[in-house]
Amino acid sequence: MRAQDETEFTEFAAITIRRLRRTAYLMCGDWHRAEDAAQDALVKVYRRWNRIQRGEGLNSYAQRCVVTAVFDQSRKPWRREHLDDTEEALVITPDAVRPVDDRLLVTEALAALAPSQRACVVLRHYADLSVEQTADILRISPGGVKSQTSRGLTRLRELLDHTERSAP
Repeated sequence: MRAQDETEFTEFAAITIRRLRRTAYLMCGDWHRAEDAAQDALVKVYRRWNRIQRGEGLNSYAQRCVVTAVFDQSRKPWRREHLDDTEEALVITPDAVRPVDDRLLVTEALAALAPSQRACVVLRHYADLSVEQTADILRISPGGVKSQTSRGLTRLRELLDHTERSAP
C-alpha cells in the first residue's frame, strides 16, 4: 500500500471507528464484542482499500463488514458458553452499579430482537441508512428490510411498553 493510501486509511479509520463500534454495540449489546467487530471490520476494509470505491461505497462496505463481524461472532462456539452459579455471583451487573436509564432499556430490548430485525432497526434508525443502503449491506431485498424493520419496531414497542408498565 502506498504512503498516501496508508494516510487515507488511517484518517478513515479514526473517523469511522466510533460509529462502527456503536453500531456493533447496538447489534450485540456487549462493548468488548463491539470493539472486536469494529476492528475486524476495519481489517477487512484495509485489505480491500485499493479496490473499494471512495465516498459512499467505502462507508457501505465498512457497515457491511461490521454487521458481518457481529453475525460471525454470534455463531462462534465460545459464544454458547455459559457461566456456572459461582461465576455468576462474581459478575457485577450495571443495575447494581447505577440506576437503569432509558438507553439501557433500549439496548436490552434491542438484544431481545432476532439478529436480522436488530440489524435492520440499527442500520435504518441509528445509522440512518436508506432502505436500499440497508438492503445492500445485509444483502437482502428492500422488501425484506421493510418487513424486518417493521417487525423489529413492533417488538421493540411491545418490550418497552411491558418494561414501562412493570416499572415501580
